[in-house]
Amino acid sequence: MKRSGLITTKMGMTRLYDDAGVAHAVTVLSVGDCTVIGNRTVEKNGYVANVLGMREAKAKHVAKPQVVAAEKAGVKPYRKIVEFRCSDDCVIPVGTNMIASHFVTGQFVDVQATSKGKGFQGAMKRHNFGGKEATHGVLKAHRSLGGTGMREWPGRVLPGKKMSGQMGNETVTVQNLKVFGTDDADNLIFVEGAVPGANGTFVLVTDAIKKEQKDLPIPTCEVKAAAAEESKAEETKSESVAE
Repeated sequence: MKRSGLITTKMGMTRLYDDAGVAHAVTVLSVGDCTVIGNRTVEKNGYVANVLGMREAKAKHVAKPQVVAAEKAGVKPYRKIVEFRCSDDCVIPVGTNMIASHFVTGQFVDVQATSKGKGFQGAMKRHNFGGKEATHGVLKAHRSLGGTGMREWPGRVLPGKKMSGQMGNETVTVQNLKVFGTDDADNLIFVEGAVPGANGTFVLVTDAIKKEQKDLPIPTCEVKAAAAEESKAEETKSESVAE
């Protein structure tokens, strides 16, 4: 069983208290208008997945192929579109508005986002180098990284050498963060710990792949609740007919 993930937006960090009065640092993630806008099937695409979109956008702000695909699916264009691979029993109907209760309090999740860009940085900040001595003949080279190459052989800088360069602004995944709680009224997810990225960054949240978890809503909470209500209505109808 593999469930779909969610597209969320990082709102910031705060603290929340558990029943014992212990404070927990949590990151607030907003589910917002995250909606299922398509499905991928084995017959047509060779795999099973849910296509989710977030942050409804005007057609002029979206690539033309995405606008055409949205028109064919009968949905509105979205700024952020992501596919989440899933199992056959976790396919969510197109048009379903996802809510925070897709994740359960106490479960573990993996989050993925683009980290904050730091620009061009030196080796001390980027790779935690110690730098050179403050005295003993060192002149205006205290924060330099030192020698980078070899002598006659191999006579070059080997690939992968830690040097100065672009820092941050890369895709970062943090695993096994615990869901402290959810708020369906404001469609918020509270995750313990830090999540990469600046406030306003899109964050992909999925079930933790390294944790075996049970009692999760399949395929999602709204669909599961609707199916339960439908089965209850059928039972009531059959009982009335029998009477």
